[in-house]
Amino acid sequence: MSPQPPVVVLGSASPARLRVLRAAGLDPRVMVSHVDEDAVVAELGPDTAPSTVVTRLAEAKADAVARMLVDSTDVPPDAVVIGCDSMLLLDGRLSGKPHTADVARAHWRSVRGRSAELMTGHCVLRVSAGSVTARARESSSTVVRFSDADDATIDAYVASAEPLEVAGGFTLDGLGGWLIDGIDGDPSSVIGIGLPLVRRLLGEVGVAVADLWSTG
Repeated sequence: MSPQPPVVVLGSASPARLRVLRAAGLDPRVMVSHVDEDAVVAELGPDTAPSTVVTRLAEAKADAVARMLVDSTDVPPDAVVIGCDSMLLLDGRLSGKPHTADVARAHWRSVRGRSAELMTGHCVLRVSAGSVTARARESSSTVVRFSDADDATIDAYVASAEPLEVAGGFTLDGLGGWLIDGIDGDPSSVIGIGLPLVRRLLGEVGVAVADLWSTG
């Protein structure tokens, strides 16, 4: 009898990331890290490389979820925890979630008709017998080409509230998809979790992605 595959735990509240994993054959348990992202970024300092920032945020989230998992009454004997964080790099500056309509509107007026890099940090932890036994982390970068949207379209998009709580103030798989002229890179990474990169990171912690596919 073959051993049971590890339980997959997604350390994110993002419904988009959950949809990507489910569409790709996984049925993860969701646990939200509640990491103070601003505090992590402040601790890193302003001169930290953008790729390091997003990777460290992903790792902080994965570590927090791993601690929660180990402390829970329902800790599985073998699990993989996936943490992610995305930010948009434009003119050398990283931006995350706008949170307010004014910030989202100003952001869109600065990116329209231009290209920027959507950077996503990933961290995968193997949790076995109540402790972290392996970790792998890396970031991915995808160029996003924004349409030259007029003010009325931007105002309508901001009024939908969709861009307020997503990295870079846009989605690829929602209303924002109408305003993206194209991308150069991995589409799943732009949505928030890069499947090719996660596959490689799973391999680094000793897990074959095919063993995690739910075929039932």
